[in-house]
Amino acid sequence: MVGVQVTAISDLEIFARVARTGNMSAAGREMGLSPAVVSKRVSQLEERLGARLFQRTTRHLTLTETGAGYFKRVVDILSLCEEAEDFVSRRNTKPRGVLKITMPTTFSRLHIAPYVGRFLSRYPAIELDVQLTDNFVDIIREGFDLAIRIGELEDSTLVARKIAPDNRVICASPAYLEKHSTPTSLDDLNLHNCLSAGAQDTWRLEGPQGQCHVRTNGNVRSNSGEFIQEALRAGLGLGLRSTWDIGPALKSGELKVVLPQYRGSSNVAIYAVYPCREFMPAKVNVFIEFLAELYGPEPYWDKGLDPAKLMNLARASKGAGRGMSKGARAVVPAR
Repeated sequence: MVGVQVTAISDLEIFARVARTGNMSAAGREMGLSPAVVSKRVSQLEERLGARLFQRTTRHLTLTETGAGYFKRVVDILSLCEEAEDFVSRRNTKPRGVLKITMPTTFSRLHIAPYVGRFLSRYPAIELDVQLTDNFVDIIREGFDLAIRIGELEDSTLVARKIAPDNRVICASPAYLEKHSTPTSLDDLNLHNCLSAGAQDTWRLEGPQGQCHVRTNGNVRSNSGEFIQEALRAGLGLGLRSTWDIGPALKSGELKVVLPQYRGSSNVAIYAVYPCREFMPAKVNVFIEFLAELYGPEPYWDKGLDPAKLMNLARASKGAGRGMSKGARAVVPAR
């Protein structure tokens, strides 16, 4: 029988690092190897496999179609190796190592960063590498152990655990409502300026008649929830915002809840997302458990928030026509 050459795990690690960084030099720096060594090992791997894994230009490396398929499988292999080592060691050692996480910007600043010290004092052998972005990154390709995501998650090969609800209410400043009247029905939103954060042209709501979708229009939109919150405080319009974000403004009266019988879709929540692994690394598990324990089924930011009580608004005047008309907007049942 002709012997079959088995690729060394170290070559797979080099290949995966080059694929993630898209650069031989950057991969070499991360692994403590010279660019020449990295290039040679990748070339030897391609020769052994009899396939080109990268398209090379003077500035960039990109995976070929074959390389992309190979990369997906290599990531699984490396993950299994890490899990095997962790499975053996975690019963005898405390959670340890670098935990690489991607998190949404505002939520992590308000509700994760203040508690990092408590987490690290509990697990001193863990180091955190936190990357903030409001985009959904490919955590496998980018080498993240864990992602904190807010939204309605689509089906994927990743594992998602709900760690907290994301309760969203329609709100505005008292100054805006005094000037433009208070909406008393979803149809009244036709007369109001609705501010959008991200892809919020359609508000997915739940109310007395179940789920419905409301198409909105407004003269301000932004990819920053913080920007929209400041615009709401400044009296520029109505917004559909999360209570974890605007809770203090509701309690202080800077923002008021309107149409309290309607909330954002309950399908939207705060999730911990990680690769599907049979043996979850201890460092990932303890961080997820820490957040789940910190927030609980009724997160601390929702305590004391009763939209009906916080509304505290005068009856809507019949002069709703003073509002800013943005054209007809449709209210349709959710499918």
